Amino acid sequence: MATLGAYSKKHKVTVVGSGNWGSAIAKIVAENTKERPDVFEEEVQMWVYEEDTTVPKTSKHYDAGSKFSTEPHKLTKLINHFHENVKYLPGIPLPLNLIANPSLQESVHDSTILVFNLPHQFIDGLCDQMKGHILPYARGVSCIKGVSVDSEDVRLFSESIGDKLGIYCGALSGANIANEVAQEKFSETTIAYDPPPMDSRNPTPKATTPQGPTPASSQLDLTAINEHKDSKGKTSKVKLIVPPSDLPPIDHNILKTLFHRPYFHVQVVSDVAGVSLGGALKNIVAIATGFVAGLGWGDNAKAAVMRVGLLEMVKFGKMFFSNNVQTKTFTEESAGVADLITSCSGGRNYRCAKMSVERKVSIGEVEKEELNGQMLQGTSTAKEVYGFLKARGKDSEFPLLVGTYRILQGEVRVEDLPDLMEGKKK
Repeated sequence: MATLGAYSKKHKVTVVGSGNWGSAIAKIVAENTKERPDVFEEEVQMWVYEEDTTVPKTSKHYDAGSKFSTEPHKLTKLINHFHENVKYLPGIPLPLNLIANPSLQESVHDSTILVFNLPHQFIDGLCDQMKGHILPYARGVSCIKGVSVDSEDVRLFSESIGDKLGIYCGALSGANIANEVAQEKFSETTIAYDPPPMDSRNPTPKATTPQGPTPASSQLDLTAINEHKDSKGKTSKVKLIVPPSDLPPIDHNILKTLFHRPYFHVQVVSDVAGVSLGGALKNIVAIATGFVAGLGWGDNAKAAVMRVGLLEMVKFGKMFFSNNVQTKTFTEESAGVADLITSCSGGRNYRCAKMSVERKVSIGEVEKEELNGQMLQGTSTAKEVYGFLKARGKDSEFPLLVGTYRILQGEVRVEDLPDLMEGKKK
């Protein structure tokens, strides 16, 4: 850690997004930049989608005699005045060095580390707005769970961001319920970041001789390489710009420094695909677990579904991202088995599936009644994954993932799930 502060320049950090999870992550980042002024600029910018709102009556800041409570104000003004996101993360004090900014271009200006935390459907539009306004050598971390799937391909959100902006972007995912993290209840997360070769400050020898390593003049300068591999092991179309040598290198060490807190423990790995897939596929398994819970089949049945689900998650990763996915990402990391357990114990996909069986209605009806206009990720992911597998003739190799989709479609009954998990035809 001591060597991080040996550089003449510091990293500036911006969080793009300010919802429930975005504000919780921004809180963590701002706490750490304040504690490590030798590495980071203390002030953290948080881009906020501007909207008019008032302080709710349930807030400790509510004052019937104050215009903040009786008249609409810009959300950024309220956040910066009360140092609390009164709409999306109420009751949680935010650090004084966290500044809400309604201008996307201003908030990302001169930032070397960009943390993305927003609904995935806004990625393309916001990245288009950011083009030309970010440092060409910036690096990113995506806190957006899941992947983009269609019949043609599986795309990581981190790579979609990287391709759009011409930067490298890793991913953060884990068993992280935003309110619990914000309340500083202990939890873990996984950051996946595979530093591009040009970010290395250590030259690699090109060859050796019988007498030992070749002279320094024949060493390979990694900073001269602007190519890097994507999650499928192919050369990325993005040509990266090397960060200045007077900035601390963005590696596993510095990311742990930026995100790790006493209440929020961080493990950093290189498997970006595995971490991203875990955040997507676990939602399908959570729906299946909710189905058997709704039937009242008990904890044994839920455990069986989770076991098979975990195996299929690993299999999917190894089959379609064979160059990079590591089994241990699913079996040892928060982004894998821990997130699966949390999602299958009380997450929204689990709860809505359980209620749909108990009420004998479709999960879509429960979604409309319970989620106030929000959409379940598990149902859409199940459909996308099924289409992807079907197009490749691989649907029979993932009986739980495919069986869950067929139950959602009404093709088979929830009671058929044990047979479906064994690959029996229905």
